[in-house]
Amino acid sequence: MLKFIGAAAVVLSCTLIGMTVASSYSRRPGEIRSLLTALQMLETEVSYGATPLPEALAYVAERCDPRVALLFSRTAQELMTMRGITAREAWEMALNEYYPRSALTKTDRAILLELGNSLGISDREDQVKHLVLAKEQLKLEQAKAEEASLKNTKVYNYLGFLGGLTIVLILI
Repeated sequence: MLKFIGAAAVVLSCTLIGMTVASSYSRRPGEIRSLLTALQMLETEVSYGATPLPEALAYVAERCDPRVALLFSRTAQELMTMRGITAREAWEMALNEYYPRSALTKTDRAILLELGNSLGISDREDQVKHLVLAKEQLKLEQAKAEEASLKNTKVYNYLGFLGGLTIVLILI
């Protein structure tokens, strides 16, 4: 009986590990899609609304997907504190807080950091160009993420379960 409980625990824990890895692959495309939507809203606010950047970021944070709202709300909060930090520094601080909890990769982070380098330092048209560039780069990453998700989600789900069974068979 004790062997059965131990074997079930090993299989269950390995299955959960596999599902955790698989969920990272399946979360990333949706998160990038949410970022694209939020960046589109920011672009609209900057170009058509002529809204100041802190207000535009706060507006986007209120209306975008909660998965990415932290990035925009923290940036807006930092800019509204009037501590004298630049938009780039506020964006980077918010990104450093947001990134560890997200399903984004280092490539996605690099794209967002590059976008932050241009926020608030140029005119509207230039900022819109940088937002469009970031969106295009993220669209490419989204396509890669969807492909990786299709390939790897099932693989890691099965790998976790079968890995657990293999360990049980080796130990018995």
